[in-house]
Amino acid sequence: MPLDHATKNALIDAVRAAARAEILPRFRQLDPADIKAKTSSYDLVTLADTGAEAHIRAALPAILPGARVIGEEGVAANPAELDALGDPGLTVIIDPVDGTWNFARGLATFGTLLAVVEDGVTVFGLLYDPVLDDWVETSQGGGTYHVARGQRRKLTLPPPPPLADLTGLHARYGLSAAQWVACAAVHTRFAKTVALGASLWDYRTLITGGAGFCLNKYLNVWDHAAGVLAVTEAGGHAALLDGSPYRPNLREGELLVAQSEPLWQEIAALFRPALDAS
Repeated sequence: MPLDHATKNALIDAVRAAARAEILPRFRQLDPADIKAKTSSYDLVTLADTGAEAHIRAALPAILPGARVIGEEGVAANPAELDALGDPGLTVIIDPVDGTWNFARGLATFGTLLAVVEDGVTVFGLLYDPVLDDWVETSQGGGTYHVARGQRRKLTLPPPPPLADLTGLHARYGLSAAQWVACAAVHTRFAKTVALGASLWDYRTLITGGAGFCLNKYLNVWDHAAGVLAVTEAGGHAALLDGSPYRPNLREGELLVAQSEPLWQEIAALFRPALDAS
């Protein structure tokens, strides 16, 4: 069932409030002791991550009573929390600071991602930029919109340019050396290939026409649930590289998102043999 406007606005307000209270006061103000590594030197957590997630969690019972909550930092502490994705009903997905590595180094390419999943299907997504206090919001069957300075603008993806003029978004995370070398050969087909270090900015760049595709090895639901819905509602196409549909409860596979389905097919055909490299 679609969320009503009051519920969506309350979710947006909760994210904005968490950013004001927990994220922005710490931006470029972190002590080294406030930054910790989780699984690797680029997988970081800060006081802003944990504080913002707690702030949003505290607001949710009044907005969506009875909804389950899955947060990136909650899963880091208790991986079993992720199992709720297979349950019926409403689940709220939170990435409190997407792009923590950027945030911890004073780069403004970070933000907050929130999605609402009902019975395994994403029905609402929010991609919020705390620095500029603007956001992309999307809902199932309701389109994708950019909201800034009180102005609300519907987003529709433009026709993609030729491959030689295309910008791609692709990071090495999770790939073997052989796979990355093979992918680098594919990258030469495009004008440029970059990695922004934050799924939120990958999706916002793609949605606004700044990139033609984004390819991801990791399927963390907090990184992709909101963004995939935003792209598809704007006219783009998303699927695993083998052609199977994306679902929020998936944990393995390469996710390719593109400006259009024909472009998706073209890009997929280029990357499949590269990622088969051993």
